[in-house]
Amino acid sequence: MITERSYAKLNLTLDVTGLLPGGYHAVRSVMQSTDFGDELTIEPGGTEWRAESNLKYLPTGAANLAVRAALLFREVTGKGPEAALIRISKNIPVCGGLAGGSGNAAAVLRAMNREFGGGLSEEELRRLGGKLGSDIPFCVSGGTMLAEGRGEILSPLPPMPDCGIVICRPNFSSSTPELFAAVDKLRLRMRPDTEGVIAALAAADLEGVARRMFNIFEAVLPRRQAAMVAETRGALLDSGALGACMSGTGSAVFGVFADHSAAANACADLSEQGMTCFLCRPC
Repeated sequence: MITERSYAKLNLTLDVTGLLPGGYHAVRSVMQSTDFGDELTIEPGGTEWRAESNLKYLPTGAANLAVRAALLFREVTGKGPEAALIRISKNIPVCGGLAGGSGNAAAVLRAMNREFGGGLSEEELRRLGGKLGSDIPFCVSGGTMLAEGRGEILSPLPPMPDCGIVICRPNFSSSTPELFAAVDKLRLRMRPDTEGVIAALAAADLEGVARRMFNIFEAVLPRRQAAMVAETRGALLDSGALGACMSGTGSAVFGVFADHSAAANACADLSEQGMTCFLCRPC
């Protein structure tokens, strides 16, 4: 039995900078991995590759991104068993903008490459993952990165200073295609200060990072969803967060705190108020 962890991704900044060939949108984002994630095991055997999880509504066959990653790895390398069960213990909220499914796929690629002698470099694993999803290349490596292109062009950045992070999940799911379409239609007045965040990271200035965090998709959410995100951000800031921002296309909103104990207190307080919250730190 093979085990691997899958880590949630946060967008400290997220901007859409244009269109690419094939109809894809060009993005520019400072991405950060966290120590909050899912647990995966791969158990060779059976008659096919399939997945099981503690969330019964998730697909079990080739529609599951983790299964697709395993099949693609075998197709490219010829390595690994002909059949296996991928057990996924899901902690990362589904459809939260935290790259839960992409992280699962990346974890499968890492585990299979390591355990079955795939011989692929980290960059080769990233390129392989990019065939399945735009967030998978980052999830293969994690850390602090500037993501450009579709998200597959990655440049390492100075690590985010150690801090506490609280992730809150408002009760809605957003449509990624609809939000990209909305961005295309609007002339947005505010854009992320990505260069400022990169400079703050270089200076190990946590407050500078936190106060510059911004996600362009917050400006194009439907009114009711925007109100829920604003309420969640306000609750995090009222609880002492140095800054708060939506991740991806939502709905998860995260707050950055000066230290882990401050984040733990805020997470407990917000949970008592009925919010769905998770405590973590950058990794």
